[in-house]
Amino acid sequence: MSAIPKSLSRLIESLARLPGVGSKTAERLAFYILRSPKEYADSLIRAIMDVKKTITFCKSCNSLSEGDLCDICSDPKREKSLICIVENPNDIIAIEKTGQYNGRYFCLMGALSPLDSIGPEDLKIDSLSDLLKREKIKEAIIATDSDQEGDMTALYLSRVLGPLGVKLTRIAFGIPVGSNIEYADRATLTKAFEGRRQF
Repeated sequence: MSAIPKSLSRLIESLARLPGVGSKTAERLAFYILRSPKEYADSLIRAIMDVKKTITFCKSCNSLSEGDLCDICSDPKREKSLICIVENPNDIIAIEKTGQYNGRYFCLMGALSPLDSIGPEDLKIDSLSDLLKREKIKEAIIATDSDQEGDMTALYLSRVLGPLGVKLTRIAFGIPVGSNIEYADRATLTKAFEGRRQF
């Protein structure tokens, strides 16, 4: 017989499935929600449902969006001839926080990983190639993670995109090898962009 009511136990189990949330943290969050006013729980439920209903992927860059185009792709002040290639939408958020980059983005939706059976056909590489052929892009900055998968993806992109005649650069890494861009601080990301090198 459990001391925790079934509904609370289900909430704890659901929260524990979130990335980075262990069973103890899940318990604390569940009890926090339980002790909070009903208005807070209603607001949390609405926020989760709104995200599930309204968030989609930008038709141009694959970033998160609430319409066909994300705010960055539809911003006329962005430098249209500069494109930054990232693995995931989280990376765009991290780079935007630096305030040092004013170009566009393209999200691959992952990285090459033979161990996980993720090959070039599983990423948006064909769409990226089409975009570079179709539009006047002067420079494509490859900003994949500095781990084995990110490096493999960057090397593959340099081979596929190199013949298109677009200047290819890779961000410099003050970012530690094996780490993810989304966890880098602003200063490190800024230095990485300033020190990018040509492939």
